Amino acid sequence: MYKESLRRTLSYLSHCRGRFILSILMTLAYVLSSLYIPLLAGQAIDLLTGAGEVDFGLLTGRLFAILLTACLCFLSQYILSRLNNSIVYSVARRLRNDAFDKVGSLPFSFLDSHRQGDVVARVISDVDQVADGLLLGFSQALSAIMTIAVTIWYLFSLDWIMALVVILLSPLSLVVASFIARRTHRHFKETADRRSIQTDLTDEYITATGEVLCYNLQNEFQARFSQVNAQWADSSLKGTFYSSLVNPATRAVNSVVYACAALAGSFLAIQGRLSVGGLTSALSYATQYTKPFNDITGVVTELQNALVCASRIFSLLDEEDVVDDGRKELPDGPLSVSFRKVFFSYVKGQDLIRDFSLDIASGMHVAIVGPTGAGKSTVINLLMRYYEIDSGSILIDGIPIDEVKLSSLRLSFGSVLQDSFIRKASVRENIAMGRDFSDDEIVEACRRAHVHEIIMRLENGYDTVLDDDEGLLSAGERQLIAIARCMVDLPNLLILDEATSSIDTRTEGLIQASFNEMTRGRTSFVVAHRLSTIRNADIILVMKDGDIVESGRHEELLAKGGFYSELYRSQYATGGGEC
Repeated sequence: MYKESLRRTLSYLSHCRGRFILSILMTLAYVLSSLYIPLLAGQAIDLLTGAGEVDFGLLTGRLFAILLTACLCFLSQYILSRLNNSIVYSVARRLRNDAFDKVGSLPFSFLDSHRQGDVVARVISDVDQVADGLLLGFSQALSAIMTIAVTIWYLFSLDWIMALVVILLSPLSLVVASFIARRTHRHFKETADRRSIQTDLTDEYITATGEVLCYNLQNEFQARFSQVNAQWADSSLKGTFYSSLVNPATRAVNSVVYACAALAGSFLAIQGRLSVGGLTSALSYATQYTKPFNDITGVVTELQNALVCASRIFSLLDEEDVVDDGRKELPDGPLSVSFRKVFFSYVKGQDLIRDFSLDIASGMHVAIVGPTGAGKSTVINLLMRYYEIDSGSILIDGIPIDEVKLSSLRLSFGSVLQDSFIRKASVRENIAMGRDFSDDEIVEACRRAHVHEIIMRLENGYDTVLDDDEGLLSAGERQLIAIARCMVDLPNLLILDEATSSIDTRTEGLIQASFNEMTRGRTSFVVAHRLSTIRNADIILVMKDGDIVESGRHEELLAKGGFYSELYRSQYATGGGEC
C-alpha cells in the first residue's frame, strides 16, 4: 500500500519536471565539489614534505582551488535548497488543493460518517507531514546516494584495498537502522490517527463552547482531551524514541568502520602504497561514506511517517464522488415534482422513508409537518439530491433527477435552512454569494427580508465583514441574511426549512408576507414546526416515522381530528381555546 502511496506522491512531480532535473544537477555539483575538497587537502598536505622543502607556489594553487571549490559548493547548495523547497511546497500545494476540492465533491453520506476533525487533519496536517518527508527526501536522500557513489569513485582513485574495507563494512549501519525503522511504522500510524481525534475533539470543544459552559462540561471535556492527548503523546513518544535510536546506532557502527579504515590505511601508508596526504583524504572519505547511510536511514524513518499520512490523503481522494451523470437541463418557469415509491435509509436496513409517493403540480405551496425525526428534512435532502434514494424515483417536471445535471438541479432551487451559513466576507458578499447583483437589488432584497435596518446599524453597513464566530449577528439576524440571499434571485423551486425558527413572532409576521410574495407562482416546500405559518399552504403533508399519515389543507386536516389536529392543538390550545 505504501509503495502505491509513494508512487502517487511522486507523480505530483510531473508538473515541475524541469526544476527536478535542475535539482539533480545541482545535487551532483554540490556532491562533486564538497568531496573534491578532501582530495585537494590531501594533495596540499603532501606538499609539506619537510622544513625548507615546501613548494609554496603549488601549495598556494591548492589552497586557492579549495577556496573556489568551497564557493561552488556553497552556491550549488543554496540553489539546491531553493529548488527543493520550491518543488516540495508546490507538490504540497497541489495535494492540498486536490484534497480540499475533493471535500466539495464528496457525498453527504461520507461527511456524516467521518469525524470533522479527521477530514480537517487530512487536508491540513497530513499534507504538512508529507511535505516534510518529501523535503527531507530531496535534501538528504538524493544527496546521500550521490555522495556514496562519488566517494567510492574517489576511494578507488586513492587505493582499491582501502575502498573495499570501507565499502564492505559500511552497510552494517544500514542493516541496523532498517531493523529499528521497521518498528517505528506502527507508532507513526497511531500518532496520525490520534492526532486527527485530537483535532476533532478540539474543534468540537471550540464550536460548542457556549453549551460546554452552560452545562459545566469543562471537566468532562478536559478529561477526554487529557486521555486523547496522553494516547497521542504515548504513541508519538514511542515513535520518536525508536526513530531516534537510528542515529546513535549507526554512528556506533560508523565509528567501528572508521577505526578499521584507519588501521588498514596505516598499514598501507607504512608499505608506501598511500602517502600521508592520501591517508588523510581516504579517512575523510571513509567518514563521508558512512554519513550518507545515517541520512538515508533518517529519511526512511521520516518517510514512513509521511507515507502513512499520504495513504490517508489518497484514501480521501479515492472516495467516490457524488454521481453527476445527468445530461438534461431543467426548463425555466414553474416546475412540478413527483415522488414515486421512494425508499431511503441513512443506515442500510433501517428505512426512514418507506414507499413515499406524491405528485405536486407546478406552482403549488407544499407544507411538510411532523414530529422530530419524522423525515421532513430528509424529503428536502432527497429532493436536492444531497443523498441518493435506495429505490423508487423522484421526477422534476417529468424528468428523473438522476438524469438532470447537478448544477442545473441545484440552480433551480433556492433554500433558507434552519442553520444559516455566514462566510467570512462583507454583508454584500454574503448575500450575493458570488453572483452578480447590483447594490440596488441587494438593498431591495434586504428591505423585503426586513434586515436592511439591522445592516445599516453595523459599523460599515453593507461593507461590514461578517464572521460566524465573532457574534456580530444573532442567530435570528443571520437567518434574515439567509432569507435576503434567497430573495435577491428567486429560483423556480423554493425550500424553506424552519426558515423563521430563530426569528421573533413580530418579525416572522412581517416576513411571512414576503414569503407569500416569494412563493406566488413558484413550487415551494415549507418545513415548519410553527403550524401557524403554513395555514395557507395548498397542501399540508403530515409525516410520522417516514410515512405520510395525512394530507390536505389546514381546515380539512383540523376537521378530521387526526394526527395533525393533535399537533396543532398541542401548540395552540389551552383550556379548550386557541391562544
